[in-house]
Amino acid sequence: MTFSKALADKDYETLRTMPKSDLHNHATRGGNIRDFFDDVDLPKRDFTNLDEMQQWYDANIKYKFSGQEGFIARVESAFKQAQHDGIRRLALSFGIGDSIHFASLEAYFMAIRQLHQTIAPEIDFIPELCLGRTSNIEPVQDMFDEVIEYDFFKSIDLVGDDRDSVANYKSIYRKAKSKGIILKAHLGEFGDAESVRKGVDVLELDEVQHGIAAATSIEVKNWLRTNDVQLNICPSSNVMLNRVPSYEIHPIKELFHHGIKVTINSDDMLIFDQSVTQDYINLFESGCMSANDLNTVRETGLLLR
Repeated sequence: MTFSKALADKDYETLRTMPKSDLHNHATRGGNIRDFFDDVDLPKRDFTNLDEMQQWYDANIKYKFSGQEGFIARVESAFKQAQHDGIRRLALSFGIGDSIHFASLEAYFMAIRQLHQTIAPEIDFIPELCLGRTSNIEPVQDMFDEVIEYDFFKSIDLVGDDRDSVANYKSIYRKAKSKGIILKAHLGEFGDAESVRKGVDVLELDEVQHGIAAATSIEVKNWLRTNDVQLNICPSSNVMLNRVPSYEIHPIKELFHHGIKVTINSDDMLIFDQSVTQDYINLFESGCMSANDLNTVRETGLLLR
């Protein structure tokens, strides 16, 4: 059975097993909440900004995890969830802060490799370095220079308030590019369309995490299409953070039909509780996108760039 037919027939169990990608997944928040809570009875996920989301996560989930054991449990769950959901290309984003739970950076990276090989060796795993936006760039540069020598990360992402300038990260991204690392950054989730174009231009990005604000500007849409920039979109995250009113009018449809490469991703499943498969279903059942269009999106995520 084809992916499109499984969607059209609402054969969602078959749909779950079909190959998909997840290229926007924060590793310690990428697992299934049912791995840790027998009875999922959590307050409503209703956020207007990232601070509210973080407060909800801290109060309802994060307290359960601590130290090396807590880190490993969450990453293990992320790999298991990806495997269960038919994910074949998986970019998991890691910060360096969690390395404090290990004897060395080498031990930290080895633990992640072992989890991949033990749980889901069939998955094309793309370890991603997650950097936080800051004006104090020197410590970040020093850390990056040390980390990059281990040749572990194959992708880089920049998180935080995506309305802030990214210009001070230019030298870091140049070094990453010289190593053949995939260049990404969070843009256009809270910022406007022009901030997407500027961020891509300054950092020479290959892909944008979110980027949905680009849908409001014909000039930016044209620019993204011409420059072959891929947007790794997280529909449930956008809806639950009130960046988009509903799945039915999600801008992924407009971006896709404008010829921009888009993918569907989970973002923080431990918070949003929506798998990649479920988001395909959400977009299809809402009438936002057709089964054939969603299959094209799926195939885009499986292509090597």
